[in-house]
Amino acid sequence: MAVAEIIGAAVGVLLLVIVAYLLVGGTLSMAETVATAQKDLTTLQEARLRTSLTIVDHAINGSQLDFHITNNGNEPITDLPHMDVFSYNKTDPYTDYDRYTYDDENTGSVGTWYIPGNGFENDDIHPGQLDPGVKVWIVMIPSASEPWDYPKPDNIQVTTSNGVSAFSSI
Repeated sequence: MAVAEIIGAAVGVLLLVIVAYLLVGGTLSMAETVATAQKDLTTLQEARLRTSLTIVDHAINGSQLDFHITNNGNEPITDLPHMDVFSYNKTDPYTDYDRYTYDDENTGSVGTWYIPGNGFENDDIHPGQLDPGVKVWIVMIPSASEPWDYPKPDNIQVTTSNGVSAFSSI
C-alpha cells in the first residue's frame, strides 16, 4: 500500500510540474508577443511622425490632372501602390470624394493615377521611391462619369500607406 501512495504522489508532483511549465511558458510567450507588438507600433508611429508631403504645381491638362508631390519629411515613402489620391468637388454634393487607385502599368485607365516614366526628380538614392527631398509627378485620370470639364475638382488629397496626407486646393 505504501508503494501506491508514493507512486500517486510522484504522479501528482509530475502533473504539477507540467502544468506549471505550461502556465509559465504561455505567460512568457504572451508577454513576448505583447512586447513585440508594442515595439512595432512604436516604430510605425515614429515613421509616421517623420513623414511629410506637400502638393505643388497642379494643372488640368485635357482629360487629366497633373501635379507634383514633394517628400519634405525624413522618412522615405516606399509603398506607392498603397498610396491613395482623392479629389473633391464642392459644387457636386452627391459625389463628394472620388478615390483614385495606383496604376502601376501606366495604362491611363479611368479612376486611376500613375507616375509617368520621367516622373521622379532628384531620385538618385533609391530609384522609384519617394525619398526625402524627391519630387514625383502624378497624373490622375478622372472617372468616365466625371470629365474634368465639369465638375472640375476643387481640392486634391494624397494619403500614404501609413496614414499621412497632403491636401491642396486647385
